[in-house]
Amino acid sequence: MRLWSYKGTAQTKIVRCKKDEMRIYMSFIPVNEPLLNGNEKKYLCECIDTGWISSEGPFVKEFEQKVSATVGRKYGIAVSNGTAALEVAVQALGIGEGDEVIMPAFTIISCAMSVTKVGAIPVLVDSDIYTWNMNVDEVESKITSRTKAIMMVHLYGLPVEVDAVLALAKKYHLKVIEDAAEMHGQTYRGRPCGSFGNISTFSFYPNKHITTGEGGMVVTDDEELAERCKMLRNLCFRKDVRYVHDEISDNYRFTNLQAAVGLAQLERLEEFVERKRKMGEYYTQKLQGIKGLRLPIQKTEYADNIYWVYGLVLDKDISGDNKMAQKFLAEEGIGSRTFFWCMHEQPVYQKQGMFAEETYLNAEYLARKGFYIPSGLALTQEQMDKVVLGVKKLMDRM
Repeated sequence: MRLWSYKGTAQTKIVRCKKDEMRIYMSFIPVNEPLLNGNEKKYLCECIDTGWISSEGPFVKEFEQKVSATVGRKYGIAVSNGTAALEVAVQALGIGEGDEVIMPAFTIISCAMSVTKVGAIPVLVDSDIYTWNMNVDEVESKITSRTKAIMMVHLYGLPVEVDAVLALAKKYHLKVIEDAAEMHGQTYRGRPCGSFGNISTFSFYPNKHITTGEGGMVVTDDEELAERCKMLRNLCFRKDVRYVHDEISDNYRFTNLQAAVGLAQLERLEEFVERKRKMGEYYTQKLQGIKGLRLPIQKTEYADNIYWVYGLVLDKDISGDNKMAQKFLAEEGIGSRTFFWCMHEQPVYQKQGMFAEETYLNAEYLARKGFYIPSGLALTQEQMDKVVLGVKKLMDRM
């Protein structure tokens, strides 16, 4: 069991061993630490002083309005987390039994889970080896008479090639779900991520540019969809009479306490984006040219990298994998995380006979060789220098 205690940017890691021994390691660098030194405490105290701590509090609507306005959407529906946002979005679009949803093989399981939960079928495409996003050139070949939607998932810092996805959706009359969980403050050809397709989703987990601890949001321009999302968020209560239900959903509500933190974070979005980009540039400057190590690309023709996290990928001819890298860096006092595991290789889906004999070479390579290093907003240059030294030592051993 691991417990973390934070004070400023200094970390104390307390590890409870099997024999109940407690050891304290100072200066371990976590993979992420948010910045909470704005108006978070002030707004939280206002919640406590007024008694508004539930999902009915006034900060919730204000947060919904400001997030949706930031990305140019008409409606925002705050929910309990990013996974909940995807589930609400999928259900609101009427996706159900036997429908197919095209998505990347390389992503977090929440994307596929939101689809399989309603009896629909994820249809996978491989990754672009340079941007790590879904390869949009493969999408059209996966469209069938059962295809209902395309779920485009922006990963790690760069957006998907949105125009190509929207063109296919228009051509084949498909819905588009935009998973912008990692893209707070990012743009595609000057337009905010979160503004594309029928419906978009965000996450406010602590490793995101904007955090509420846990939390998520669905944004859309469709009033009917927005009303549907509001109902799905709240156990499908009927408007005319409470505690009577024509259908069933989950409790995905979002509290006033979470919204208070979110509003304080949102006030600093531009600052956070600039900080992330400077961190990415610094890492790139210090790590470029290391043999056997691929860095994230800095820009495409449609976007500059926002560096949600700073990812690294070992070359194919390197014998070690990302798990070995993670173990080595941990011994150096540096936190890291392996990249996502592919959907077609998830044991839970293999047990169900899904994706049998399917292979996605780029996705499999990224899942085995990719990892990211400390990238949190509270990271100091001194810590980054330690990380750089650790990565160089790692590559000397590989």
